[in-house]
Amino acid sequence: MTNYWKTLEAEQGTLEDGQVLQGLLDEADAIVVGIGAGMSAADGFKYIGSRFTDAFPDFIEKYGLLDMLQASLFDFESVEEYWAFQSRFVVLNYLDQPVGQSYLDLKDMLEGRNYHIITTNADNAFDVADYDSDHVFHIQGEYGLWQCSKHCHQQTYRDDSVIREMVEQQANMKVPSELVPHCPECGAPFEINKRNEEKGMVEDGDFHAQKDRYEAFLKENEGKKIVFLEIGVGHTTPQFIKHPFQKMTEANDKALFVTMNKKNYRIPKAIRPQTVHLAQDIANTIHKAKNFDAVK
Repeated sequence: MTNYWKTLEAEQGTLEDGQVLQGLLDEADAIVVGIGAGMSAADGFKYIGSRFTDAFPDFIEKYGLLDMLQASLFDFESVEEYWAFQSRFVVLNYLDQPVGQSYLDLKDMLEGRNYHIITTNADNAFDVADYDSDHVFHIQGEYGLWQCSKHCHQQTYRDDSVIREMVEQQANMKVPSELVPHCPECGAPFEINKRNEEKGMVEDGDFHAQKDRYEAFLKENEGKKIVFLEIGVGHTTPQFIKHPFQKMTEANDKALFVTMNKKNYRIPKAIRPQTVHLAQDIANTIHKAKNFDAVK
């Protein structure tokens, strides 16, 4: 239980969230980090507000779309319209999305530690921050990759130059038909490599290599003093991070489930004594934790 963790012996309210986070990571034998959309949002990469309305005013006017996530899953009238939206989306959220300070700070915090990351985000955040890709598992796909819309074979593709050409040449919310990419196996149009609730997604060799490394890390560190650190994870797809983290915490009395989120989600009764909720701003908390000596 929590008596394994000296950091938690401090009188309640005497430590900032950043100090608690750094202290727990210092004590941990292993760290499993689960990252959701809330972490990218903390760096300003939000799917609502002006970032959405400035990039897609025509699509919003035509379809009454409320946010970028809803829009990215929308069933557009044609494949040309689909790629007009998706090409802009990919440039904004993958090809040209700048590095997030929180990701840089987290990378510095994890350097030299025994860690692995699983993320439901499909943006470029880890790549542009120069993380070691062997320590990151993209369980929901990546915006920069394409897959057959019929899922006829387990292979992904990428061509950034075509995406940029789509953005440059689209008109009236459509790309030229000749720019629409098609599957070389069955001829169906390509789509973005992102998991769909009904169809799933194409899981190629690289995906399975990521998955195998993640599962090997969990196996190697089973039963150790582990921090399951959940950052900015909501309840849209709890089956990928939230629920597995909670189950693994329950199975290991030395483990802690540390959740960083302004929202207070229900915690299963069995792991409440092993749960730490850090509710302060994600970006500020990670930055202060990285500079722990300055705030101690």
